[in-house]
Amino acid sequence: MSVDKVDDQIKDTQQELVRLVRTQLTGSLATLSHDASTLPTQITPEIIEYVDEGRNPDIYTREFVELVQKSNQYMKGKSEAFAGFRDALAQEIVKAWPEMKADVDQVLREGEPDTVPRMNGTSRP
Repeated sequence: MSVDKVDDQIKDTQQELVRLVRTQLTGSLATLSHDASTLPTQITPEIIEYVDEGRNPDIYTREFVELVQKSNQYMKGKSEAFAGFRDALAQEIVKAWPEMKADVDQVLREGEPDTVPRMNGTSRP
């Protein structure tokens, strides 16, 4: 076989492969685009902006999670401080007015964390 014939066969094969890849890739992208539009995903504008700026959305997610953790720790500290204040106030009220012990105990029971409603309307376990 001559070199020219081999070159022609290689070119024909390359063109056929390019055609197949384009056809299959176009079909796959069309299917993906259609399927993606049916998925219930919501991407916040902040993430889209983050990606548009050429930044990694995983970093955004990590920073967001860290911020939420800090906020949760802060709120936990506030909650524990208020609980300590509540208990100290209850002790002082009972010392000053012993006849109110039953009422103070009831208020403390009703303020227990397992009866505090969550944002979705359920109670904590």
